[in-house]
Amino acid sequence: MKYTVLLVGFSLLFIACSTNPKGAFIPPTKNTPTPNYANKSLWAALPDRQDEADNVPKGNFQDQQATAEADIFWLYPTTYTGKKGQDQWYAPLDDEYTNTRTDETSIKFQASIFNAAGRVFAPRYRQMHLHGFYTKKEAMKAEGTKAYKLAYQDIKSAFEYYLKHYNNGRPIIIAAHSQGAGHGITLVKEFFDGTDLQQQFVAAYLVGWPVRNDEFKTIKGCTSPTDINCICSWRTFKNGHFPDENTGKNGEYIVTNPLSWTMDDTLVPKTENDGGVLLDLNVIYPELADAKIQDGVLWTHKPKFPGSFFIWRKNYHVADLNFYWVDVRKNAVARVQAFLKR
Repeated sequence: MKYTVLLVGFSLLFIACSTNPKGAFIPPTKNTPTPNYANKSLWAALPDRQDEADNVPKGNFQDQQATAEADIFWLYPTTYTGKKGQDQWYAPLDDEYTNTRTDETSIKFQASIFNAAGRVFAPRYRQMHLHGFYTKKEAMKAEGTKAYKLAYQDIKSAFEYYLKHYNNGRPIIIAAHSQGAGHGITLVKEFFDGTDLQQQFVAAYLVGWPVRNDEFKTIKGCTSPTDINCICSWRTFKNGHFPDENTGKNGEYIVTNPLSWTMDDTLVPKTENDGGVLLDLNVIYPELADAKIQDGVLWTHKPKFPGSFFIWRKNYHVADLNFYWVDVRKNAVARVQAFLKR
């Protein structure tokens, strides 16, 4: 039964105990200055200290950050939902409640995927409140947009600090989920697309957010397991289900099949899935989910695992990466190796 929490969704759990902003976006003041990313406490993951991004399942998995030749810049999804007495559109950087959520969900289960391919850097940022994605009131959407733009300014500042103080010319993967992927699109546009830094760009995994095929000037979707200088992206739904928006003919959006690493619409059976994870990182579920690209999204038949009988949701967004955990991990390593051999 406990495994049902994953697909019911951390996001739904957050909504249930959230406090939504009710007023206008209030810009940061002198009491909330722009983050100084020289302060290591403003990073959810850094390769020179112990954190949740160092986790690996039991068995033949190893954290290889100490010897990795590439870097991973991870942008986590929305974990900020407010709490009693907290009514603002963006997450305070010192909010222990939100930071713990971030670390115990995204950093442990998502950022850790990449610790075999590179050193993992994950900045904390003043993320937009989850309500910004759900409100139907135009006035509230406008306030949420202001918070969303503030969040990107933090990410940009962190990335600039990373480039100046940590990178030293190393290959870079941008990896992100949900709100993080939305910011990742902007980051790739600003820093890599047609710039000198593109020479260090291995690939971007921008998962859980629609990415149009014409989003970038010089960067396209990855079409093979070892393509470099390209984008991988998918949004996962139960076979036969479409989201309310952002669907289209195949080719309109970048959609990657995380089992074949192509962009064609061939169904790849779950027998090709090397393993997913649910709520225990030490338990790998081989052959957890199949994958097929259909009209701008990724379809999978309902996975079977202890408690899956109780799963009724058709949007598998929270498990975009978890369903294909081992395959994504292996692919990131393969792309780095291809980049180094180019």
